[in-house]
Amino acid sequence: MQLGFIGLGRMGANMVRRLLRDGHEIVVYNRTPEKTREIVGEGAIGAFSIEELVGKLAAPRAVWIMVPAGDATEAQIVELLEHLEPGDTIIDGGNTNFHDDQRRHPDLASKGIRYVDAGVSGGIWGLQVGYCLMVGGDPAAVEPLVPLFTSLAPPDGYRHVGGPGAGHYVKMVHNGIEYGLMQAYAEGFEIMHASDYDLDLGRIADLWMQGSVVRSWLLELAGRAFKANGQDLDHLKGWVADSGEGRWTVQEAIDRDVPAPIITLSLQARFRSRQDDSYGARVLAALRNEFGGHAVKTE
Repeated sequence: MQLGFIGLGRMGANMVRRLLRDGHEIVVYNRTPEKTREIVGEGAIGAFSIEELVGKLAAPRAVWIMVPAGDATEAQIVELLEHLEPGDTIIDGGNTNFHDDQRRHPDLASKGIRYVDAGVSGGIWGLQVGYCLMVGGDPAAVEPLVPLFTSLAPPDGYRHVGGPGAGHYVKMVHNGIEYGLMQAYAEGFEIMHASDYDLDLGRIADLWMQGSVVRSWLLELAGRAFKANGQDLDHLKGWVADSGEGRWTVQEAIDRDVPAPIITLSLQARFRSRQDDSYGARVLAALRNEFGGHAVKTE
């Protein structure tokens, strides 16, 4: 199948490689031409402008956008609309807010352009093991793209989960759950790291992968991290970013009156990680000193 692909970052480039490996014809464009040239050397067809990319695709065209959500994706859609024709399809594979999908779908439909949202999970390991794909959109827009989805995904790793926005909605909640899982692992390993026992955390992670109810791919990655970096992780700073989905999941829980304390607290823990010296913690220390005479540490 022929596909235009915009965005050759770590995930995008590997997705193109997986599609090429399955025999698809992929026309690629990236803002920095060096990445385009690199993947052309692996069998893709290069384009160095959006106009050129669209011109190399046969109608009806399908173009996958794999760039950061928000302004970057909006800019690519606006530029694509200058060149696409009715019957063409845009697939947004980034971590877009599902509200944006719900806004875009009718707007693009009024211009005759189909729109599909694809939540993609798999990270840098997707080339090897496949990408889990959560796809939203009208069936008429999704069905022609199934050969692409089945090439990208492992067996049973692709599903059309619902109408416009549903793919990114499911991916949003997926990432919210991921926040909670990661935080639980981080806290458990910190407790063991602080204990009086001389524990090998990497070997414990491996042990838990053998039949334990807490085994998971994240746990496997924790074991890899301890072995590669040392379990003290001295060279890392405990600064943790969030890409938006955790916030959106918490907001959706609030909007739907659904209690989600674990995901919410996991998000708050990421915020706390970005403070070298928390003012709130200093207030707590001052209050404990004032009401109970508890010891405080001063600089």
